[in-house]
Amino acid sequence: MAEDQGIKAILAALGANIGIAISKFVAYLFTGSSAMLAEAVHSFADSSNQVLLLIGGRRSRKPATDEHPFGYGRFRFLYAFVVAIVIFLAGGVFALYESWEKFADPHPLEEPIWAFGVLIVSIGLESFSLRTAVKESAARRGDLSWPQFVRRTKAPELVVVVLEDLGALVGLVLALCGVTLAVVTGDGRWDAAGTLAIGILLVLIAVILATQTSSLLIGEAADPVMTERIERALAGEDGVRSLIHLRTLHLGPDELLVAAKIEVAAEHSAREIIEAINAAEAKIRAAVPYRCLIYLEPDLRH
Repeated sequence: MAEDQGIKAILAALGANIGIAISKFVAYLFTGSSAMLAEAVHSFADSSNQVLLLIGGRRSRKPATDEHPFGYGRFRFLYAFVVAIVIFLAGGVFALYESWEKFADPHPLEEPIWAFGVLIVSIGLESFSLRTAVKESAARRGDLSWPQFVRRTKAPELVVVVLEDLGALVGLVLALCGVTLAVVTGDGRWDAAGTLAIGILLVLIAVILATQTSSLLIGEAADPVMTERIERALAGEDGVRSLIHLRTLHLGPDELLVAAKIEVAAEHSAREIIEAINAAEAKIRAAVPYRCLIYLEPDLRH
């Protein structure tokens, strides 16, 4: 299940980010580096984001009620969207503000050895977290490229963690470059430049995540591969003459609503039509790796 894969990736990222955030903040206190402060806030924001994803996964497992007959699977989409907003505000906007402050009042870094040590260790930990996220995403990604996977996957936790970890790793490299240039040149504006680059990076990641998760919140159909499998399953049933139209909608990452109008033979009895529909539903469930809620409407072509 994508949820199990997502939880493993989230927990790995959460453990890494908590330790990294504390160490970055300590390094900021010793160095006064705005890049280190931006990175510390980024890691604290990432830690809170992973907690939000865990809460969303837990709430999505609530059983369906009369008020929400299709269940609560979309909580996972909602909390992923909230995470995108947190990255934008607590990560990107804060970093941009810090860079502006540092450009306005540049000053040399103090005891930069703390910054170098923390950044190098953090790069190692973030690399481990990213490796875990990539490994857990492999089953879902299949042969898709990473841009295709980000666009087409219905499991938002995996995308969020992969992009968070990738952004964190790139941000650490940018911070390391900024701190290094600030130490070599004695010009604190290089530190501000690194902070600015981190802010722009986080804003871009937030926009990508917000765009994808908002699309899932509005309601996305099954991807073309799954749609083709459903069509083949219906076409392969003897009691179904043809598919008139098909509609699909993801109720959650692993839950799919399937609604179709199918052509049946006019001479078939009600019992024969019911048996054909039941057989078609069984074939659909065998064809796609989701929990399916299926409604098939028999009709005649006019």
